[in-house]
Amino acid sequence: MDTTLTYTSLMAEQDKRITETVARESGRLKNFIRQRVPDQGEAEDILQDVFFEFMEAYRLPEPIEQVGAWLYRVARNRIIDRFRKKKEEPLPQVSEEDEEHWLENVLPSADAGAEAVYARKVLMEEIYAALDELPEEQRIVFIAHELEGRSFKELAAEKGVGINTLLARKRYAVLHLRTRLQTIYDEFKL
Repeated sequence: MDTTLTYTSLMAEQDKRITETVARESGRLKNFIRQRVPDQGEAEDILQDVFFEFMEAYRLPEPIEQVGAWLYRVARNRIIDRFRKKKEEPLPQVSEEDEEHWLENVLPSADAGAEAVYARKVLMEEIYAALDELPEEQRIVFIAHELEGRSFKELAAEKGVGINTLLARKRYAVLHLRTRLQTIYDEFKL
């Protein structure tokens, strides 16, 4: 009888903490989801999925540390899952002739709605992190050509380096970025 009472009081305490967390986090979490998912019904479904997963995880023996961060991570994953269901096509294979427009071929169009804008933002953050890993010469050429839209002829004149050298540097940068970004790209399945 004593064990049943302890279990009941433990469950009541967990229910109370779950309710407090839902009340405290639901407004901000809903706004987070709504900024990324334009359909209100789908946003509400994602919110409910997140809180359902929280309730299940909270009852596990291992506690959730940093509940707020955990909730946002689960919400982000649910949003990504939604992207996965919408489109499934492989990362475009780019020939050497198409190297010039590699980035625009990989990123979702900014005109394709809020979901695509969110995916583009996340991918750009990952691209900038990957760019920081490149040797400086490769990073400079990639940024100047791909992000700033400068021509190789203009860069060659400015840097005093041959166009073929710049093309090779950009090619190495693109190869690194493709490898480095494949995982995040697969998450979105754009």
